[in-house]
Amino acid sequence: MPAKVGAVKVNTVSSSSIFNIGDVYTMNPISSAKTYAGGGSFNTGDGLRINLNQSNTYVYDKDNIDQPTA
Repeated sequence: MPAKVGAVKVNTVSSSSIFNIGDVYTMNPISSAKTYAGGGSFNTGDGLRINLNQSNTYVYDKDNIDQPTA
């Protein structure tokens, strides 16, 4: 169903966003990210005690492609 749209001001549209005015059947933004973190990195809460001694995080990726987006 068509709609009447008044004035629109767009300040910014990021790289993985979609800006649309009008009828649309489907929208599919694509974004990918790779996060490296060592043991105990994402712990949250009060009074945590984490003892990892000698924890290592290896980030070598020889093929550089995990999930290609096209």
